[in-house]
Amino acid sequence: QAQLVESGGGSVQAGGSLRLSCAASVFLRRNCITWFRQVPGNEREGVAGISTNGAITYGTDSVKGRFTISQDNAKNTVYLQMDSLKPEDTAMYYCAAAQFIGGCYPRIRRDDFVYWGQGTQVIVSS
Repeated sequence: QAQLVESGGGSVQAGGSLRLSCAASVFLRRNCITWFRQVPGNEREGVAGISTNGAITYGTDSVKGRFTISQDNAKNTVYLQMDSLKPEDTAMYYCAAAQFIGGCYPRIRRDDFVYWGQGTQVIVSS
């Protein structure tokens, strides 16, 4: 059974919006879920993370003011609301989970995460 399942990707025009969802297994021990994105040939980039206590970390300044991370703990689901999308936001988006002391760390590092979803593709056309 998959521990993390992403959904909500798709194709939109620049300026549009998408909302990604990351559903976590109820059996997954974690207090931090983070969204990453990756373009072929590039490193996987941390976008935003949220702790179960609500603390939020953004991994890149390029999404501040446009992307919003949130969660519904009752549904074990984390959302990434993406507004004012740009072509450079085109990527495969992944969610990842971990159990850290105190929740998500201030700095997002790919190697800190053990559990990963399969990814959902986002394409933004100009």
